[in-house]
Formats: sequence, C-alpha cells, structure tokens
Amino acid sequence: MFTCSLPASKQSVRLEYRLSLFDHAMSIVQNKKAFHDYFIEQRFEAGIALEGWEVKAIRAGRAQIKEAYVTVSHSELFLIGCHITPLPTASLHVQPDPTRTRKLLLHAEEINRLIGSVERAGYTLVPLDLHYAKGRIKLEIGLAKGKKQHDKRATEKEKEWQREQQRLVRTK
Repeated sequence: MFTCSLPASKQSVRLEYRLSLFDHAMSIVQNKKAFHDYFIEQRFEAGIALEGWEVKAIRAGRAQIKEAYVTVSHSELFLIGCHITPLPTASLHVQPDPTRTRKLLLHAEEINRLIGSVERAGYTLVPLDLHYAKGRIKLEIGLAKGKKQHDKRATEKEKEWQREQQRLVRTK
C-alpha cells in the first residue's frame, strides 16, 4: 500500500500535474482554416497508417493539412488531400506519393458514431491538428458544421473585440 506524507491538496495537485504531462501532445501542424470555416462540435484523436518515408518527412516538419478532408468509405475513414513532401534523401526504390489517401485508425464504435453523424445530421469531418502522442503521430479530427458568411463575420468581430480589450488592459 502506498502512503504519502503530503497533505491531500498537494497530492491532488501533483497527480493533476502528472496526468497533464501524459495528456500533453506536441503539435506538428494545425489547420487554422478549419476553425474559420466550421463550428467544431466534437474532437476525436485518430491514428494514421503511414509509410516510413512519411514518418521521417513529418518529423522534419514537411506536412500540410490545410486543404485536407476526411471521407467515409466502406465503414472506414480516410484522409484525403494531406500533403507530405518527401525528403530529398528518400530511398530510390520507393516512389513517394505526397498526396496519397491515408487510412485513419479509430475504434469501431467511434467510427460508427461518426458515420451516423455525418450521414444523418449533416456534419462533416475536418482534420484539425497533426501531433505526437506518446511517440506516435496522431491526427485530431473534428465533427463540424459549416459556417455561413455572416457567422464568419461575427466570429471575426468577436476576435477583434477581444484583441481591443487586451490592448486596453495592457495600456492601463
């Protein structure tokens, strides 16, 4: 049995800190355009089926998910349009395809839930963030609804007002 001489409040702070270290993921690429164009309802973390040269290129920072999107086909999720530029030192016997379709890895129940939302409720799946989690490359996808033009303007006005408030607070 584990006993600790610290007060209960300090034990919980230490435990929360330890948990936050494990939950922290280092971001590689973010899709800021997705937040401008969509309301993000839910987020999911998915693994990606990658080839060796793709992993090396992503670690070198040669990935781009701005124009990428996620599709559903035969009860599987695929990432389309993600551009991973091969390194110049790539192997000669492998023909790298920078924009190939990549399979996303999720639990079957999560896939079924996403398929139901996409087909019935009119949602779309958008890649949000490519990051490392416990040494693996993961993709955060969002279940999203598209914004109308007036929604985009309202969001932009809100951001501008927040910036103005920050300026006013700093000058005081």
